[in-house]
Amino acid sequence: MSEISRVALFGKLNSLGYKAIEGATVFCKLRGNPYVELVHWIQQIVNTQDSDLHRILRHYEVNPSRLAADITAALDQLPRGSTSISDLSEQISDLVERGWVYGSLMFGEVQVRTGHLVVGGLKTGRLRNALLQISKEFDKVKVEDLSDHFAQVVSGSPEDNQAPTDGFTAGAEPGEASGAVAPAAMGKQEALKQFTVDLTDQARSGKMDPIVGRDEEIRQVIDILMRRRQNNPILTGEAGVGKTAVVEGFAQRIVAGDVPPSLVDVSLKTLDVGLLQAGASMKGEFENRLRQVIEEVQSTPKPIILFIDEANTLVGAGGAAGSGGAAKLLKPA
Repeated sequence: MSEISRVALFGKLNSLGYKAIEGATVFCKLRGNPYVELVHWIQQIVNTQDSDLHRILRHYEVNPSRLAADITAALDQLPRGSTSISDLSEQISDLVERGWVYGSLMFGEVQVRTGHLVVGGLKTGRLRNALLQISKEFDKVKVEDLSDHFAQVVSGSPEDNQAPTDGFTAGAEPGEASGAVAPAAMGKQEALKQFTVDLTDQARSGKMDPIVGRDEEIRQVIDILMRRRQNNPILTGEAGVGKTAVVEGFAQRIVAGDVPPSLVDVSLKTLDVGLLQAGASMKGEFENRLRQVIEEVQSTPKPIILFIDEANTLVGAGGAAGSGGAAKLLKPA
């Protein structure tokens, strides 16, 4: 891969392709695979309702059942047992770059569509081999014919009117909104909307079950939060003992007003670590997202308490070995 920064490169993906990268990252973590591989990404695109890829596969009579079985088999061959994701595979970055090259030079597009990824992948020897290793069904796609009749093959695709996630559109000024959240920059309060869930809202709308038998733990949480210093409670224990239930019980107490006056108007949000890390293996992207969350929490007029589930997964995340990563950003916050 060339020395193009990942932030710039992945910013050329349209929202469908970029969301599929995010989904692939979460899917990879759930499976315990160490790297987000090309097959994770393809699986996520195939599982969307419609895309350029779907229309290409139908046009060239690719067997969907065989393709799905091949994808499952390829996923099952990946190593498992990893507790964290190391990086995106080089093949993914390579494919995005080839898609960008072909999409911009051959089709005059400013976005990278999934159809461009197919063309770029099948026209590049090493990537073609990688796709055929996942499924021989990709060999049915006649890439030269696809290149000549691309517009007709993908006509009516939901990707027709999408834009790159970096916000640049044909004839647009730099920074003009594209309708998708840019991967390296969030709008006002966008980070909180995208990466957190408001537990007090859920409690207020009755979406939580009553919490029983956690009064002592909830009181301890409140006691720690009321301190002037060292006021960050940490819930420890084996999986399934009810740590999250304590937090949900606290949210219900806030909504009921059964808390000290200084906590009555607080909003309790939980940080979705999976979404925060999804697609954030680009250099600096994870730190940018977390920093934006922290800044929005600090600047909002309504006090916010941020609950970080599985906080141990953030230690070292986004940073080089020994740098402390996310922990360093959170410490002064």
